[in-house]
Amino acid sequence: MSLIRTLGGVALLSTCLTGPVLAQSPGPLSYEQLLSPNAVQAVQQRLISAGTYTGAADGVWGPDSAAALQRFQASHQLQVTGQLNQATAATLGLDPGTLISTQQASAPPPPVPTVESLRPASIRAIQSRLRSLGFYNGSVDGVWGQSTQNAIQRFQQGHDLQPNGQLNPATVSAMGLSPDALAYR
Repeated sequence: MSLIRTLGGVALLSTCLTGPVLAQSPGPLSYEQLLSPNAVQAVQQRLISAGTYTGAADGVWGPDSAAALQRFQASHQLQVTGQLNQATAATLGLDPGTLISTQQASAPPPPVPTVESLRPASIRAIQSRLRSLGFYNGSVDGVWGQSTQNAIQRFQQGHDLQPNGQLNPATVSAMGLSPDALAYR
């Protein structure tokens, strides 16, 4: 049995291994693997087509995606779990094996430079992106200040990421920026 679960806002694919279960057994053994943004985007696109998701198919699994999945499950008389299990994936027309292979094919993201080592042009790109997403209203000046850090934190809160105000790979990816496009000094 395969399923996608959210843990800390990240979609996970789990494969449950079942066998004879003893009464005192703690439960099925499970294997979890992060889904790539492309795999999450495929799920979101299917939910949009089904009319249960109105957000962008941005590859970021958040509360809106989870709620849309629950609405889809309810409208198709599936068990409402908020998890993409085999029945839900099949009803969406998705192959869990394809979702896994999408993850295996992607390379790990390059490390994100520290804020201190970013060039002003990179900071401007971050500020501009935060502004276009509605999280930053300061000037796009290439200077990392408290308003930029606060905007990062609000963005993280709005995207179910750890709201620490720090620039990290998950935040950069959720913003739709490529970590390797951020230039070092």
